[in-house]
Amino acid sequence: MRNLLMASIALTFVGCTFVSRPPVTRPQPTQLQTREFQTREYDTNDVKLVLKAVLNVLQDDGFVVKNAVPDLGLLTAAKEVNLSGAQQQTTANRSDDYWMEVIMLALGGNSNRNRATTPRDRDREREIRTAAFKSVEVSVNVSELGKRCKVRANFQAKILDNKGDPMSVQAVNDPKFYQDFFVKVDKGIFLQKQGF
Repeated sequence: MRNLLMASIALTFVGCTFVSRPPVTRPQPTQLQTREFQTREYDTNDVKLVLKAVLNVLQDDGFVVKNAVPDLGLLTAAKEVNLSGAQQQTTANRSDDYWMEVIMLALGGNSNRNRATTPRDRDREREIRTAAFKSVEVSVNVSELGKRCKVRANFQAKILDNKGDPMSVQAVNDPKFYQDFFVKVDKGIFLQKQGF
């Protein structure tokens, strides 16, 4: 019995030491480190060829090109992903009269109901503003460096609510993400040189 008591006390102390440790956080990369993994150089000085390869890679990944300025080597694109679970959650508790009010407001009509006047209405307002979309935006800069080209890509992720307002904005600072992107660009440049 005494051994059992001693074992349970020992396990309690061991469990407490594991629980009380603060989580390990990875330090944020410096600006120089970020620039390093966001940049890749290629053995061609044909900026338009590289820019076209990057454009094709982004389109293959589902991005929609928003702006392209070949003379500056600039390309911006965005991709939206529907967070379907969040949309189902927001539509599950809405009543038909609420939808009618939304339609009336969208058509420019007046709503007879005062919004968020009761605690229930305020809860409904909070419930409606949930994450609905994830938007990933990228800007790419392609520069000529003598006989080479330098490509720098900068990705940013946003979580948008079902009204289109940002809930959070975060720069993508994962070196593996950029490494995977540049592997695709490597293949894109090869295909572009082959005329595909």
